[in-house]
Amino acid sequence: MPAEIKITECPRDAMQGLADFIPTDIKAAYINLLLQVGFDTIDFGSFVSPKAIPQMKDTATVLKKLDLSGSISKLLAIIANFRGAEEALQYEEISYLGFPFSISETFQHRNTNASIDDAFETVKRIKELSDKKGKDLLVYLSMGFGNPYGDEWSNDLVLQWAEKLIKEGIQYISLADTIGIAAPGQITDLFTLLSSHFPATTLGVHLHSTPGTWLEKIEAAYQSGCKRFDTALKGYGGCPMAKDELTGNIATENVIGYLQSKNIDLKLNLDKLQEAMDYSVSIFG
Repeated sequence: MPAEIKITECPRDAMQGLADFIPTDIKAAYINLLLQVGFDTIDFGSFVSPKAIPQMKDTATVLKKLDLSGSISKLLAIIANFRGAEEALQYEEISYLGFPFSISETFQHRNTNASIDDAFETVKRIKELSDKKGKDLLVYLSMGFGNPYGDEWSNDLVLQWAEKLIKEGIQYISLADTIGIAAPGQITDLFTLLSSHFPATTLGVHLHSTPGTWLEKIEAAYQSGCKRFDTALKGYGGCPMAKDELTGNIATENVIGYLQSKNIDLKLNLDKLQEAMDYSVSIFG
């Protein structure tokens, strides 16, 4: 069983699809609470087109308002192209860049306005730049468990792209169930396949789920040896393109409860966790 579990809390994913703009001070106050909980990483914002994701247009300003003193959490920012990476890498406070690399050609175009092959070339350029800046690049294999477009998908296809990325020096990969369709057996098979082929690569999961199916998905990942989980308090957010409005992120508090049942001490400040959950109501209603 995994000895050291790491949780990435994802307020960016929780907020990005909201139609009403969240004031910058409220965003920063919420993330500052999350920084005191003790999560390994906070996925706090994104440097992408404000036309595409208007909610994240103030990411740089939010960053200036964050209090990182005393926090062990690292910051992760999402980028979708080389220009976004250049912008994000201006900030010393950011440890990880996250790039959504889709197994689905259709979704890669929709998400980053690029083909898979073009996105792969972009990843190589961003990796080179990140290395120069001493930052880590995490690649999400989005639509990693299938897609709704009829595009080709298989475990072998995921394996092939993971191998190509790893050969380019990518050390962090997250299997992303963008629309929440992964079955537990599928999670087990794919995570086991990749971890057996790439034991030196840090693998994680970014799973979306309906409220009734989160447990079987998290259990499948955990039992397969997964040590890195992306979650969001109360399960807020998820992909705006999901066909089911109940398909969101997996709730952080549920995953914490599950891991505690396995006698895993996550060393989190549970009082600050509750404070952040209470504050989240002012953002998400």
